[in-house]
Amino acid sequence: MEIPQIRMNAQQAKIQIHTTPAQLHISQPSGELTIRQPHADVTMRTKQGKLSIDQSQAWEDMNLLSAKKSIAKNAQAGKQAAMQATAKKARQGNELMRIEKNTDPIKSQAIENGFSSQKRLGLTFIPSTFSVKTDYEPSTLDIQVQTHRPIIEGRVNKPVIQYTPGSMETSLSQRAALDIEVVNMKI
Repeated sequence: MEIPQIRMNAQQAKIQIHTTPAQLHISQPSGELTIRQPHADVTMRTKQGKLSIDQSQAWEDMNLLSAKKSIAKNAQAGKQAAMQATAKKARQGNELMRIEKNTDPIKSQAIENGFSSQKRLGLTFIPSTFSVKTDYEPSTLDIQVQTHRPIIEGRVNKPVIQYTPGSMETSLSQRAALDIEVVNMKI
């Protein structure tokens, strides 16, 4: 007698997975930057220097006067000479009036009126030293500068992102199977 036996042969199912990886590409374009610097505004103002030369004293020392000054000077000299002559004549008249005082006014007046006084000689520098006067006012320079801030313009470019999602495919590459077989069927 043989005992029947069951023989089982099992085949497991196999799953097949096919994946496509995800792809990510990131690129960053350079930013754009523009810088402009406006020119500064410069203004300059110059006040001219002033030189004044007064040589009227030198001209007067050389007796080169303007007509107005010459007339005034000669009028003053004439007035002074007339006053001196009047004073001299009055003094001499008074001396003659008092002739009784035992003085000899006629002799002294004859000597005084007969001889002119001698002029003194001396060195004089014409024109006199420092007779030309100068005055100088220096020039001035005023510089005004108006600066302008630079104009900076920046543009940021966003990153370029390219993303391709991955995929996964599953399939059954081998089905599950169970074979059952009875062997030794004799009883």
